[in-house]
Amino acid sequence: MKLKLYIFSIILLSIATVSAQDVSFNAKVNKKKLGVNERLRIDFEVNQDGDNFKRPDFKGFKVFSGPNQSVSRSWVNGKGTYSKTFSYILIPTKRGKFTIEQAEITIKGEVYKSPPLEVTVTAAVDKPKDGNDAAYIASEKIHLVAEVSKSSPYLNQAFTVVYKLYVSPETSVSNWREIDSPKFSDFWSQNIDEKQFKIYEGEYQGEPYRYVILRRTVLYPQKTGKLNIEPLSLSVSVAVPTNRRDIFGRFLTQNANITVAAKNRTVNVKPLPLEGRPDDFTGAVGEFDFTVKTDKNSLDASEAFQLSVEANGNGNLKLFDLPKPNLPSKLEVYEPENADRVRTNLGGMSGLKRSTYTVVPAYKGKYPIPPISFSYFNPKTERYERKTSDEIVIEVMNGPVDATANINTSTAASGTNKQQVIAADKQFAYIKSTPNLQSITKKQFFKSGLFWTLLGVPFLFIPIAMIVRKKRQAYTSDVQGNRIRKADKLARKFLSEAKKNLGSQKEFYIAMERALHNYLKAKLNIQTSEMSKDRITRLLKEREVDQSTTIEFIGLLESCEFARYTPSSNVAMQQDYDKAVRVISTMDKQL
Repeated sequence: MKLKLYIFSIILLSIATVSAQDVSFNAKVNKKKLGVNERLRIDFEVNQDGDNFKRPDFKGFKVFSGPNQSVSRSWVNGKGTYSKTFSYILIPTKRGKFTIEQAEITIKGEVYKSPPLEVTVTAAVDKPKDGNDAAYIASEKIHLVAEVSKSSPYLNQAFTVVYKLYVSPETSVSNWREIDSPKFSDFWSQNIDEKQFKIYEGEYQGEPYRYVILRRTVLYPQKTGKLNIEPLSLSVSVAVPTNRRDIFGRFLTQNANITVAAKNRTVNVKPLPLEGRPDDFTGAVGEFDFTVKTDKNSLDASEAFQLSVEANGNGNLKLFDLPKPNLPSKLEVYEPENADRVRTNLGGMSGLKRSTYTVVPAYKGKYPIPPISFSYFNPKTERYERKTSDEIVIEVMNGPVDATANINTSTAASGTNKQQVIAADKQFAYIKSTPNLQSITKKQFFKSGLFWTLLGVPFLFIPIAMIVRKKRQAYTSDVQGNRIRKADKLARKFLSEAKKNLGSQKEFYIAMERALHNYLKAKLNIQTSEMSKDRITRLLKEREVDQSTTIEFIGLLESCEFARYTPSSNVAMQQDYDKAVRVISTMDKQL
């Protein structure tokens, strides 16, 4: 009996000691910085028993497991301690800096809150270091690999990055989604989407695997030196085998969600050699043919002919400017019209880049167009190459003679100063043909025709004002028409803003995207929230718009989206603006 009383008193003493302690409610994480493909463990620890525990929202994370509760009591040197822990395993959903808000618990009628914690989520790390990952088996069976075609390309030389998802034969994948996509900030990039995923047989680290090609991306480096290619991160739903079997002897599987990421890849971009670089080199890299031609070699004065400067082949066609012709001053030259036909495949860009000039001669004579030279760097031969066109002579058959040219020629031949010869149709030009003489006798204004006209005009304005008022009321009541007209006006406004922002990539593509959206509002009567590529394509098809025009319009929207993540040159922005003007003009005729 005495022993029981002694034990009971010790228990009461320990409880009193614990209750006398100050309440401590803390939160701690196993790491303050982690990759998007790692796991985060957070523990909320309290030194007294409580209830009504409320976890925070965990913004930027999703709960992988938890809450897991554990209770600990100890007695050291006559002093008792108590600890209760609520644990969670969290999975990041995106990159960024996040604040884990306060948790709450009620102890003896009072609410206590844990301190907030800041956690930084970076790009995926090469090797996750989360020992609490319940899907370890799945992570050993699924691998995302980025294969780079060239490890040391030249500046503006194309290479490809292919992302492959390797899956072990005994593991199955039901779904995946992108968590973090590479930005390619130091590259011009073009994704080549897979229309249909095909399963291939292959090997990974010497073992048989199946793999799927998720994405192919063509890159043109815009800087020299070692450039980092950020990894692609995926959230994958997998089914992995366990050691248990069903009644038929087959292994049972367990579903799990894991995050896989391709390793960081680095390419060493070589600068273009300085030795032998031509003075007129504009950055063309690849293999090209160069031609200069005209649509006619003989014509009359004031007629126009077309001069085309064209480069075609394989290379960075969207990233350089064509050379400009140096024409005689007697020829009037208009701004060129750019008509590029460039396609991008795994080998890079291919097609042609063309500038067409409209030229009008004013005088009779022969005008030579000097040869035009085009230089480029060929990465295969690793040297600069040059293509030069032939001289073209334009003969103007009929028209006025340039008197200034004749005077200069004769003066230079004789070495003496002679009076300028005036053409026959100009010799009386100094005589004033319209003297604007006024009569001495002036007519009276009173009772004149102008007097009666001005007197009657106000009465004519009354019916006109009534008609205008009715038209204005009808215009005001037409809510739907006003909304469409307003959207059309905004589209033209934003397209003009895009032209003003040429050279500033971000502002240019924002203005152009808003212009395209407002144009669709005006023509298709849809809201911005309803705009998807499939819906736009379907509506344009219903309005009998040409398929080629629809494809070009969708391509403009994609260019605006790609420009958020990839750098763009002034040439590419000018081409996109010209294309937008042409496509909207074509659609106006068809809608």
